[in-house]
Amino acid sequence: MEIERKFTIKKLPDNLSSYPSHHIEQAYLNVNPVVRVRKQDEEYYLTYKGKGLLAREEYNLPLNKESYYHMRKKCDGNIISKRRYLIPIDGSSLTIELDIFDAPHAPLIIAEVEFSSEEEAKSFLPPEWLGEDVTYDHRYHNSNLI
Repeated sequence: MEIERKFTIKKLPDNLSSYPSHHIEQAYLNVNPVVRVRKQDEEYYLTYKGKGLLAREEYNLPLNKESYYHMRKKCDGNIISKRRYLIPIDGSSLTIELDIFDAPHAPLIIAEVEFSSEEEAKSFLPPEWLGEDVTYDHRYHNSNLI
């Protein structure tokens, strides 16, 4: 189960380059339900996501490089490319995943936080540098950006 909230940002955090990051590329075979392929650095996955905005089923299966590129050719729309920074939240075990999108989606920047329960997600107070909560706004979901 994936439980996450999404936010716009007011400003980039200081020392952004000091945080670990990954380059992510993802493409969509289907959007209802979501079936996508993802390359994260040199790791490859096939992902299924069920319905829902705050909470939904999610399954990740490992792929090899050849399978990823074979399926990517069959995907619809734009391939999403982004740099994901992993920013720990002081005083908690939570991490902000800050996605800075490449063209054609630049200058889009979205922050996501994953939770272990819906109660934890609903009670979360975001750091000041995070902006509007767009969890329930379909426009900010990757499957709609393609």
